[in-house]
Amino acid sequence: MRIQTLSVGPFQMNAYVIYSDDRKNCLLIDPGDEIEKIKSFLEKEELKPRAIFNTHAHIDHIRFLADIQKAYDLPLYLAEEELPLLNYLPKQGAMYGLETGAVPTVHHFLKEGQHYDFGELSFHTLHTPGHSPGSICFVFDDFVISGDVLFYNSIGRTDLYMGDTDQLLTSIRTKLWPLDDSMTVYPGHGPATSIGREKKYNPFLK
Repeated sequence: MRIQTLSVGPFQMNAYVIYSDDRKNCLLIDPGDEIEKIKSFLEKEELKPRAIFNTHAHIDHIRFLADIQKAYDLPLYLAEEELPLLNYLPKQGAMYGLETGAVPTVHHFLKEGQHYDFGELSFHTLHTPGHSPGSICFVFDDFVISGDVLFYNSIGRTDLYMGDTDQLLTSIRTKLWPLDDSMTVYPGHGPATSIGREKKYNPFLK
């Protein structure tokens, strides 16, 4: 299994392309901006994505997602609690003075503890609200995609619509801390880290 991080858009959000060694299975996680950059990587590696999984629906994660969804005719997996944010996309753009694409179409709702298998791409979901009500982390064998829940030396902001600091801290401590300390954390922004490192050094979680 391979994972490619693509930093995209004005918020430098991490979009992820996860694919099998034989390139027969490929998933996109949070492909929200700079769609041509994402498509260029897919074409270079001769990858055909099978689905989009989104950690949540803030503008940086969904701004032009509908464009890549349409280009590859992909189903979108998102938590139902994120629909208010998703449908608010044009207003999210207006808040930041940014153009947005169409509102993406959700095909499947994500919930706690779901398991998905796309060949060797096998993972399960954790519902980790606080940054947003339907934030989802995707847990693979040796890494987790944390969205904007947990970062290197930081945590997700909670001053946005429907954010809740206490809820976010509870999510991290009850859902992410039980994971193995060696597990790599790929966040929605910035460099990768590990569960063990953040337990030891993250100043927001002392």
